[in-house]
Amino acid sequence: MTMVFYSQERIGLFIDGSNLYAAARALGFDIDYKRLLDLFAAKGRLIRAFYYTALVEDQEYSPIRPLVDWLDYNGYTMVTKPTKEFTDATGRRKIKGNMDIELAIDVMEMAQYLDHVVLFSGDGDFRRLVEAVQRKGVRVTVVSTVRSQPPMVADELRRQADTFVELQDLESMIARSAPVHRDDRAMPDFDD
Repeated sequence: MTMVFYSQERIGLFIDGSNLYAAARALGFDIDYKRLLDLFAAKGRLIRAFYYTALVEDQEYSPIRPLVDWLDYNGYTMVTKPTKEFTDATGRRKIKGNMDIELAIDVMEMAQYLDHVVLFSGDGDFRRLVEAVQRKGVRVTVVSTVRSQPPMVADELRRQADTFVELQDLESMIARSAPVHRDDRAMPDFDD
């Protein structure tokens, strides 16, 4: 894994929360978000770190709420919206919480202030976004994994990125050091 950063480079992190959570879970580790922030802050001038997640409203207790609050107070710009509940064609209750548009708009708005975008997502829908930002002269690193079954990064996104970083290669630098009680409800899997 080669992460190429320049010391005076203006860096922006864009974290697709549910996607990163699913990738780390598939690889068997929990992310220490302070270590993640420190890692990239040491690589250049970290301008902003965005974290995107949908929140289930009207719940007595949301398992993700403590993480959202911690990130909000510790250097991350939180972008949240309530999930939408609907019934699919087969009559099953589904929860939808896609944050792709919010992430794409923020990347485009921030591009003029950045030299390097680090996108924590494997979602192939972001290929055109990456291409558009590259046309503005911004380098793009995609962080996801091909080592899970199935791989969590879309091939077209990986090809479009200037650099692809395998999440598992960052594990020693960004994983929580102590085992934490894992609550699989902590990050719901949202349908797109």
